[in-house]
Amino acid sequence: MGAFSLKSLAFVLLILLAIWSSQMDTCNARRGKHWRHRGGALSSLYKKKGKNHHGGSSSYHHGNAGKPKYKALSPPPPPPLGEGQGSPNFNVLDFGAKGNGASDDTKAFQAAWASACKVEASTILVPPGYKFLVGPISFSGPYCQPDIVFQLDGSIIAPTDSKAWGSGLLQWLEFSKLKGITVQGTGTIDGRGSVWWQDSPYDDPIDDESKLIIPLNRTFKENSPTPVRSSLGGKMPYIKPTALRFYGSFNATVTGITIQNSPQCHLKFDNCFGVSVFNINVSSPGDSPNTDGIHLQNSKDVIIRSSNLACGDDCVSIQTGCTNVYIHNVNCGPGHGISIGSLGKDATKACVANITVRDVNMHNTMNGVRIKTWQGGSGSVQGVLFSNIQVSEVQLPIVIDQYYCDKRTCKNQTSAVSLSGITYEKIRGTYTVKPVHLACSDNLPCVDVTLTDIELKPLQEQYHLYNVFCWHTFGQLNSPTVPPIDCLHVGKPSNNWIQTNRDTC
Repeated sequence: MGAFSLKSLAFVLLILLAIWSSQMDTCNARRGKHWRHRGGALSSLYKKKGKNHHGGSSSYHHGNAGKPKYKALSPPPPPPLGEGQGSPNFNVLDFGAKGNGASDDTKAFQAAWASACKVEASTILVPPGYKFLVGPISFSGPYCQPDIVFQLDGSIIAPTDSKAWGSGLLQWLEFSKLKGITVQGTGTIDGRGSVWWQDSPYDDPIDDESKLIIPLNRTFKENSPTPVRSSLGGKMPYIKPTALRFYGSFNATVTGITIQNSPQCHLKFDNCFGVSVFNINVSSPGDSPNTDGIHLQNSKDVIIRSSNLACGDDCVSIQTGCTNVYIHNVNCGPGHGISIGSLGKDATKACVANITVRDVNMHNTMNGVRIKTWQGGSGSVQGVLFSNIQVSEVQLPIVIDQYYCDKRTCKNQTSAVSLSGITYEKIRGTYTVKPVHLACSDNLPCVDVTLTDIELKPLQEQYHLYNVFCWHTFGQLNSPTVPPIDCLHVGKPSNNWIQTNRDTC
């Protein structure tokens, strides 16, 4: 009985052990089936990718079961020019430009612009080490994208073939109706103007202040009577182009470049808002006719700074419609100084306001700081500050001329552009003809003209020296001046000159 009981107990234990083992196998089987299912699904996905990328192969490395064999993906090709993010570049060489100084690259520049125009913040590259011959061209909007950069590191030269200019054009390189346009770099724009200058007819405009400059020997330098022909033998047109012109643009910037030997003005801004010019060089001979350095007209919010301007006319010329102009840290010379005007020609109305010129060095210029208006004009110039101007061998450092005339003769007229709120301070250095020339209108005197800390000493070289001159100029002297400016009328005019609607702006 006891033996039986032991056998029975052993049998029951064996049955229980068998049951427990069966349950464990079932659990493991279920767990194994679950992971095999997931592994099979992932393997199936790689197989599908493999069929797509490897011609149906789904092989695995030996000893790396469960790890698919990847093929390294090459980086995507760069986006075509004009697509994607960043600042796309458009190199003029890629559009067929040769840059050898002889082949006409105008069409290549046009094509590069057409592509860049479509892309915001794009850049046109004019690479260094090349000389591009480019004819008259307009890089124009108004449907171009904003913030285009014209990166000029090579040289652009103008054609000297008269046929390239037709009957005459007002500009050579023009940027028109653009927003956020920048011309920058270390390159050069060369107008090759000598073929134009010596073709100039004798009735070209002359600077009227030349009448005040009398050589000691009473002789004047005359232009060459024999005009120089262009490289292909044709006489250049009477109308001379500006080298670089901006028209109707917002936030225009020019920096770093050199503009030289323009047929007429080197750099011009017409109807522009938000202009910044800095770290540029302008270079042409002092006797090159009408080659203003920078010419402003109908432009507002302008800054010109940290630049060297050497030319044959005004280093900076400020015309009608200009307000909020700030010029500082500029070297001027040779040239005709920094001028407001001429204004009011042909009985036109001129409006100029809020002009500041300070921290300027002038050497060997005809004028220093000048305001020039024609008889018969209307409008006003007001709120002008000339401060900290250092002059060296300047013929006429301080000039107001309301009888300006760039022709042989001009008739007397009663109306004039009114001048008020003109301040001169810290004008120092040497002059060679006359220190101060303030010639205001008979019928509309200059008012609120202030002079402070003026120290100008004569340096006789080759011209007759003259004393200070004032005519119908009213204002105040805030400090003693050298030489004494006794001709200034202190205070306001005694007569009640009436400023009409023609004079207001």
